[in-house]
Amino acid sequence: MTAHPQIPTATVPRRGFAMMLMIISSVIISFGGLVVRNVEFADAWQINFYRSLALMMAIFSILLFQYRATTFSELRSIGYPGVWAGAILAIAGIAFMQALTHTTVANTMFTLSAIPFITAGLARLFLKEGLSVVTIVAMVAAALGIIVMVMDGAGAGSAYGNAMALITATSFSAFAVIVRANRHVNMLPALLMSGVFVAVVAFVASLDALQVTLNDFLLCMLWGGVMAGIGNGMFIVASRHLVAAELTLFMLLEFALSPLWVWMFVGETPTSWALVGGSIVISSVAIRALIELRGFSRPIRRGRPSPS
Repeated sequence: MTAHPQIPTATVPRRGFAMMLMIISSVIISFGGLVVRNVEFADAWQINFYRSLALMMAIFSILLFQYRATTFSELRSIGYPGVWAGAILAIAGIAFMQALTHTTVANTMFTLSAIPFITAGLARLFLKEGLSVVTIVAMVAAALGIIVMVMDGAGAGSAYGNAMALITATSFSAFAVIVRANRHVNMLPALLMSGVFVAVVAFVASLDALQVTLNDFLLCMLWGGVMAGIGNGMFIVASRHLVAAELTLFMLLEFALSPLWVWMFVGETPTSWALVGGSIVISSVAIRALIELRGFSRPIRRGRPSPS
C-alpha cells in the first residue's frame, strides 16, 4: 500500500529507526495466525468480538496519549471518509477471521501479500493514478499466483477460506485508496471505528453465546490489544519516514513469517501448490519493490501519474 508520495531515501529522516520499527511491527503482527490456532473453543465471531474490544481500547489509548483533551474532537474530524474507511476495514477484519478459520494460514497470508497490487489497481481505477510497467507485470504475475492457490484450495475444500482471504485483501486495498484520497484526514480514528463495527456485528452474530474460556479471552486480548495495537502504532510511526517500496518489503516479513510460525509450533503444513502460488506472489511484490527502490520504474503517462 502506498499512502505517501515517494521520497528519495537520502532525504528521509530517521530511516534507521523507522526500519527497526517496521521489522518489530511485522514480526509482532505475524504471530496472529498462531494465536488463532491456539484458541481452544471460541469461534470466529467470538474471537472477532473480543479482539475488536481489545483493539478499540488500544487505539483509544494511543489517541488519548497523542491528543489528550482534543481526543474526541479528533474522532469527530474524520467525517464521512473516516466512517467509510472504518466500515471497509471492518469488512476486512471479519473476512480475515473467516479466512483463517476456513483455510490455512499460508493461503491467507500469501493472498494478503497481493495487497500492494490490488491497491495500485484500485487507485488507477478510482484516483486515476499512473501505473508503472513493472507494476503491471508484477500484478499479472501475482494474479497468477493467487489463481494457483484458489484452484488448489477448491480441490482441498478450502475455496471459501481462499475467497475470504481475497475479500480481505481487496477491502484493505479499498481502505488504502480512501486514505490516499483523503490525505488531509487523520485516519487513525478509523481503526477505532472499524473495531466498533466489527464488535457490533460479532455481538449480533454471537448473541447469547459470548462466553469463552479464560485462555481464549486472554489470547484475543493479546492479539487485539497488544499485537495489533502496538504493531499498528509502530507501523503508523514508521510509515512517516519510509518510502512506499520500503514499507512493502518490510510488510512481506509478516506474510512470510505467519505460515512459518504455525508450521513450527502446530504442524500446519501448506500444500505444495500453495507454496508455489505464494512464492509467486511474494516474489512479485519483492522484485517490484526492489526495482522501485532502484528507480528503474517508468510510469505510463495516462491520467495523473503517481507512485503505485
